Amino acid sequence: MSVISFRTLPKNPSFYGFTIVELLVGLTISIISITLLFRLLINVMEINRQEQAKITTESEIQTALDYIANDLKQAIYIYDAQGINAIRSQLPSTPTGIDRVPVLVFWRREIIKNVLPVPGSLIKDDAFVYSLVVYYLIRDTTASVSEWSKSARIARWKIRDGVLANTRDFNQIVLCNGYTGRYIKGNFSSLEFCPEPGFAAFNLNNSGSLEQIMNGWRKHSARYTNDPIVLVDYIDSRINNIPPAVCPPNSTNPKITWSRVTSSIFSHTNTGRMTSFYACVDRLNTRAQVFIRGDALARIPNNLNINNNHLSHYFPTVSTQVQGRGFFYK
Repeated sequence: MSVISFRTLPKNPSFYGFTIVELLVGLTISIISITLLFRLLINVMEINRQEQAKITTESEIQTALDYIANDLKQAIYIYDAQGINAIRSQLPSTPTGIDRVPVLVFWRREIIKNVLPVPGSLIKDDAFVYSLVVYYLIRDTTASVSEWSKSARIARWKIRDGVLANTRDFNQIVLCNGYTGRYIKGNFSSLEFCPEPGFAAFNLNNSGSLEQIMNGWRKHSARYTNDPIVLVDYIDSRINNIPPAVCPPNSTNPKITWSRVTSSIFSHTNTGRMTSFYACVDRLNTRAQVFIRGDALARIPNNLNINNNHLSHYFPTVSTQVQGRGFFYK
């Protein structure tokens, strides 16, 4: 009968598994490594979020500046600081709970295409009308408004003249409430080409200089129905932290007057002491230099971890100088 024999395993520790101590050490090292990697990933994601907020803010204020610049190119008259103060009571009143300051106010020429009938033809001519444009710096003074950020924003308000009729065809003419002229009947609404409620044209036949005529402009008795439309949000709302740039070529040039939101003649409220949106206006030559500073920090929750030495990095600034190319017509 055969006998099965078993070899005795050598008593060598290398043949055994890990000890409890070794497992605990390995597990500890793994946890520390994963924690460090996780923190690194969080830091990278946080930095990326901060940079994305800055890039987004910079892109938005640049787009807003380009829009304002294109608007100003059609300007025929830009109000300086004294002029804004002269007509400010004629502009829309500020709603309760809103701090709103006019920064850029100008008249521009606007084209309305394919509106005037051409006798003996189905083709219609374009019409030219005047419009008054106002850019505001706005900040809510109540915490209940959640539609916009807690920083400031820029809004545009416009009111336009109507299209006077060039025909005696009563089928194409409409009388507009409160206005004596005869206006072209609209395609979608008979009152489509009436003056917008509250609009009144300036009168170049009045006595005085052009500045006096423009500063003496008064609105029509009709109540405004147009509301300011927000152009861009996340504008820096800090007060007097950053001094405004000097207007070109310098602030003492008699042809250049300050028309910026920090001017004390506009407002004594917080918005009136901000330096994030303002313009240098050369009224005599219909030129303006516009400055906008954004607030990327307002997009970043819990931004207290940002190094104070790098704060300016999150308040991008853009500026441009525009020459108004519009002209008066009769």
